[in-house]
Amino acid sequence: MLVESTESRREWMVNRFEYAGKNDKKITNYRFWQEGNDAQEIYLNDYFNQKLNYIHENPVKAEIVNREEDYRYSSAIDWAGGKGLLDVTLV
Repeated sequence: MLVESTESRREWMVNRFEYAGKNDKKITNYRFWQEGNDAQEIYLNDYFNQKLNYIHENPVKAEIVNREEDYRYSSAIDWAGGKGLLDVTLV
């Protein structure tokens, strides 16, 4: 016997995007992107290292892995002396 599920992730997601868009006068219907994301030029080594460390630490902070280099999809593996999934040129 086949039972159809009434759960709809699509409806839930559209509802969340619509809710987020209602509180922003710049948006007519829906907000998909998080506020505050903007491109910034990286021209100092210290700034580059700060951003790289932030990216590498995200899977640890999210408790996906214990160490940065253990996250399969991260370049932290290469920075730790291993070989990740993609070719990374260390400068």
